[in-house]
Amino acid sequence: YSSSPHFKHCLIDELMELTAQSINHLEIQERFNVIKEIGRGKYGKVLLVTHRCRGTPMALKVMPKASTKLQGFLREYCISLHLSCHPCIVGLFGIAFQSKEHYCFAQELVIGRDLFAVIQPKVGIPESSVKRCALQVASALEFIHSHGLVHRDIKPENILLLDSHCQQVKLADFGLAQKRGTMIRFITGTLPYMAPELCSMALLDGQREVTAPPLSVEPSLDTWAFGVVIFCILTGYFPWDRCMDSDDFYQEFAGWCRMEQRSYTEKDIPPLWKKFTPEAMEMFGKLLALDARDRFSVGEVRGYMEMEWMKKTYPVQSGLDSSMEMRHKFIHFSPMGLISSNTSYVLSIQNPFIPAPALTLSDSFLSINLLTLCCSWLCADGRPAAAVRWPGVPQVLSGCDVS
Repeated sequence: YSSSPHFKHCLIDELMELTAQSINHLEIQERFNVIKEIGRGKYGKVLLVTHRCRGTPMALKVMPKASTKLQGFLREYCISLHLSCHPCIVGLFGIAFQSKEHYCFAQELVIGRDLFAVIQPKVGIPESSVKRCALQVASALEFIHSHGLVHRDIKPENILLLDSHCQQVKLADFGLAQKRGTMIRFITGTLPYMAPELCSMALLDGQREVTAPPLSVEPSLDTWAFGVVIFCILTGYFPWDRCMDSDDFYQEFAGWCRMEQRSYTEKDIPPLWKKFTPEAMEMFGKLLALDARDRFSVGEVRGYMEMEWMKKTYPVQSGLDSSMEMRHKFIHFSPMGLISSNTSYVLSIQNPFIPAPALTLSDSFLSINLLTLCCSWLCADGRPAAAVRWPGVPQVLSGCDVS
């Protein structure tokens, strides 16, 4: 019973109620040193801050009260906190408060870029990197769905990279997340990633909130968006603008999906999809099934990891798979700058031969004569591996043997 979605929904409701009762009133500058703004959107902004007492670097999400309902803030914070134990989901510090004009909560600082920033237009990223990313996002989504929740905003901008080769990624932004089965009338989102059942509710003029007949929030919405993301990062372009009859590219794909006996021969595949292998098209056909009831769960993408996705006749970028066999190399650390008064530094890691580890910044990252680097990386199949620690002396800044 304790593992049922209903029980987990009750936990989130209870957490929201307790947070509402205990949320502190304070101004940001009372507890945090603001370093700079690192993100901005219609929700508000994200600030790089350090805790005044502990010196811990954090990402502080700041949402204006004028455009944010308290229940919406509580839902996002509590859902994020509830899920943050997963290694492929951005972590939280359990710090939430309100100032005179804002609601705020503190997240782990993810040093890196989002997935959208590394997609080369009309080229995409290497298939090996796509598969590593897909495995981790699928793991995060399975975890979310097992808790009876739906993310509802899966897109490259919400997938954060701890390195440029997708060795470790984290899913972020639970601002649109809802409990499974929630009936929605007002929808927001990014049209290319929205499933047909959502697009049928949307207006034709882009990303805006609309009134529509109620629709039940289901994991199949995330499955569709996940399939579109895989297409985008493999190719460097969208498969369509929106899933509507007025979109020719969508209609070509929908026509192929509706074939009584689906053909994987090149002449029958829609033009934008011809670079994919039959195995990849089978996977897309299941992730992007027109009927939400026919879509498979995101975890089933694992069954396609050993298969080729891109035809060899089409140019693709070379990956870094050989890196798993070349661990007797050096990691080079480059200080990127002082970020707090107690000598906490952000370090960049550059090495093309081994999986880039993910830095976890502790309260005192550097001491006088000892550096301890806490990092985690992924196994070759994309599953998170156990965390490791590399102790060393200051000479580690010029390289260390990780063999």
